[in-house]
Amino acid sequence: MSRIPAERLVTPVRWLSSGLARAGAPTLAARLLNVLAKEAGEPRLKADLLSEAAELELSHGLTPRRLKAAYAAELSCADALYKEGQRAAAAGAAAKALLLAFHRIPHVDGLASPLAEDPKGFTAPIHRSRVMRVIAKPRGRKEPAAPPPDDRPLRLLVVNRGNANFLQLITERYEQHADVEVRTLDLATDPELAPLAKGLQRMMGRFAGGQGAYGRAIEEALRPHFDWADTVFVDWCSAGAAFLTLVDPGTTRVIVRLHSYEAFSYWPHITDFSRVDDLIFVGDHVRDLVTAAVPRLSADGAPRLHVIHNAMNLSVYRRPKRPEARFTLGLVGVGQVAKDPRWAIEVLRHLREQDDRYRLLLVGSGLNPEAGPAVRAYHDSLERDLARLEPSGAVRRVGQTGDVPAVLEEVGVILSSSVRESFHCGFVEGAASGAVPVTRDWPFFAGGEHSARTLFPAEWVAGTPQEAARRILACTATEEAWVKAGQAAAEHALSAWDWTVVRDDFDRLLLGSHRKVQQ
Repeated sequence: MSRIPAERLVTPVRWLSSGLARAGAPTLAARLLNVLAKEAGEPRLKADLLSEAAELELSHGLTPRRLKAAYAAELSCADALYKEGQRAAAAGAAAKALLLAFHRIPHVDGLASPLAEDPKGFTAPIHRSRVMRVIAKPRGRKEPAAPPPDDRPLRLLVVNRGNANFLQLITERYEQHADVEVRTLDLATDPELAPLAKGLQRMMGRFAGGQGAYGRAIEEALRPHFDWADTVFVDWCSAGAAFLTLVDPGTTRVIVRLHSYEAFSYWPHITDFSRVDDLIFVGDHVRDLVTAAVPRLSADGAPRLHVIHNAMNLSVYRRPKRPEARFTLGLVGVGQVAKDPRWAIEVLRHLREQDDRYRLLLVGSGLNPEAGPAVRAYHDSLERDLARLEPSGAVRRVGQTGDVPAVLEEVGVILSSSVRESFHCGFVEGAASGAVPVTRDWPFFAGGEHSARTLFPAEWVAGTPQEAARRILACTATEEAWVKAGQAAAEHALSAWDWTVVRDDFDRLLLGSHRKVQQ
């Protein structure tokens, strides 16, 4: 008996899959599409079925079981289009593949990530793809970056795109520096550049050799900024960084800083790093992940790689603690699933089994359940947890505040419950305040050469809620022990991460040794 061709089964399988999804069985519905995709001989049909299965699971807040296969199939179609000379269509298919591969649900809105689990394996289809190799091809520059001028101040252009949250201390320092002239540029609000500095598909099309009119417009808009600046500092290795590397920077030195979320996005995979002189990471563990996922960063012609911590004025957090702070845990920042406040609640449960004086403060805006189905599911579980604990006062939500140092006066133990962080400023600020620091061994990086265990003192890090509770019980057993542990943490935080320390790293990178040091 001959088999029915897959093409003839598409309509009934799609109908059945849709019915299963409506009936609350999205995993089974996706599995049907994936099984049919295995039988499909035509590449476009195979890619469509895999994508449909993945999108179905994503729409229900699930990480697709065959996510890698789905985006790889789309890239194969992009390669075929490129081979036929259809550059615009190839760029569109490749953009579709990247949007699927780096959808926020598998990497941002969950407690695990296929990229974090296997960065080389998950991104392998990108590096095998012909069109992606063309897009990521190093174009370099006609002239190397010039050394800093000796006869006038260094002209520093500080660039962001709608997020300058980590730039204030850096910008202020060099605005006040006698040897530096500073300009700032926000690509999200600049009237000329904002319309140009967005659009994954057209950026990819330009990197692939198309989008000529777009390329000319970018050149005309960016050239005056590159001509003025000796050094361009781009915060966030996202759309802004990719956009700026669409043009030859001339003799201007280009520095890009990558935090954490960009590692789980497509932007590093299309940025032309041959036009970046220095790439800053906020932590060694993030550098390890990104260089594994983007092997171009370890090849000849790659930018110089640096690890420099975030700029933080930690001295303002050192204030006297209230007596009840000894039994008060604090978690600063709870607005993302990655912060995983339910882990902190589990720590609290273990503590309250021993002593019901322990309580937890949640500081910051909460999760937005409208952000997507995965966020909504986590939000609902968290709300159920809180409904059991808030009435007794075991947990209190502080909400967004403009005075974190004042809130930390109430906190005797600072937690980091996240699954991933580049640094976790709120946690370090808590340590600087004299709270006893207890951080989860961030699962996205745990077990690697670098992780929370290498960033922080070993005694600060716990692998499980039970281990965290044991450390807290030991450090808060007496007021003397609590005060001593908090003082040691504050001294370490200030000596390692205060701006008075970290600013020297920025001076060395931005100014070089020949510039006079300014306190």
